[in-house]
Amino acid sequence: MAEFKEYISAYLGAYTPYKTYWNYEDGCVLKGCVDLYKATGEPLYRDFVLKYLETYVTAEGEIPNYEMRQYSIDSFNCGKALFFGLEETGDQRYRKAIEFHMQRLREHPRCKCGNFWHKELYPNQVWLDGLYMAQPFYMEYEMKLHKMEKISDVTAQFKQVRKHLYNAEKGLNYHAWDESKTQPWADKETGTSPNFWLRSTGWYLMGLADCIELCDQQLYEHWRALVDIFRESIRGVLQYQDKKTGLLYQVIDHPKVKCNYLETSGSAMVAYSVLKGVRLGILDGEKYLPIGKRMVESLLATKLVADADGKLHVKDICKVAGLGPGEKRDGSVAYYLSEPVVDDDSKGVGPLMMAWAEYLRAE
Repeated sequence: MAEFKEYISAYLGAYTPYKTYWNYEDGCVLKGCVDLYKATGEPLYRDFVLKYLETYVTAEGEIPNYEMRQYSIDSFNCGKALFFGLEETGDQRYRKAIEFHMQRLREHPRCKCGNFWHKELYPNQVWLDGLYMAQPFYMEYEMKLHKMEKISDVTAQFKQVRKHLYNAEKGLNYHAWDESKTQPWADKETGTSPNFWLRSTGWYLMGLADCIELCDQQLYEHWRALVDIFRESIRGVLQYQDKKTGLLYQVIDHPKVKCNYLETSGSAMVAYSVLKGVRLGILDGEKYLPIGKRMVESLLATKLVADADGKLHVKDICKVAGLGPGEKRDGSVAYYLSEPVVDDDSKGVGPLMMAWAEYLRAE
């Protein structure tokens, strides 16, 4: 544990933005810092977030490097940190930036079923990833700034995912769904992609957990709908844990396929979700707390490694995976195992920070 704290301190000290524009990858690290600040109270984490926001949000609440040329649901992940900035400083630039994000969300294209498109590049498509990127932001806005007027829209989008992407036999959710059923990767009858990618499941579980935490239990119909979907999805994915480590494979249900590997980012996301579910009282602590703690301990024991110079790295992070456009990225098992595996990527480090924060809170 002390080694990971040392790693995070060095990681944040040397951090450079993942992209030149407002991006979801940076948002993962910001969320990890927010969670660790809440768990430990250590100024390092708070200061990192506030410095980042001060750099990219102008005094007028504008975000000059926001990518305006396409409607990407990914853009909202970084915006979640604005709520923390507003609460910590009271600076109204962050309220203005939140409202800017909400206006973009109101304008975001939707499928006929009501769910947000993943991107303009991916029309009529719902990816599990997108539920994490936008729904917790949407829920927090409604709960804190908008009198809970659109909570039903948030929960309805999770219900549509349960309806169209869940495979009851496997207990898993497919990575994506094409409402138009025209994409090369989409099943011609169901519209679903062909396989179960671990990180997409991790995104989805974290999105559910974060929305449940934000949702007032007095809104029982909505809160309970999210809890039921969350519990079902947790039970489903934990069937596929590696017996030795408790971690999960890049392609969840194909552990014996050559080159499949225990992937760090998705395993960290599941660990975070399990531990958060216990903390929120929606998972039985006696059963699930040992599972979540074991996953974090395994991640730190097997994925945090030192190089020849003694420098620590977090390894076995899938760099990226998606579907399409067109004939590209067909969603096959071979495709998911062909993507680069890298060290220290924010999509793995951020969720591991979040999982560690939940571990510390449980301790």
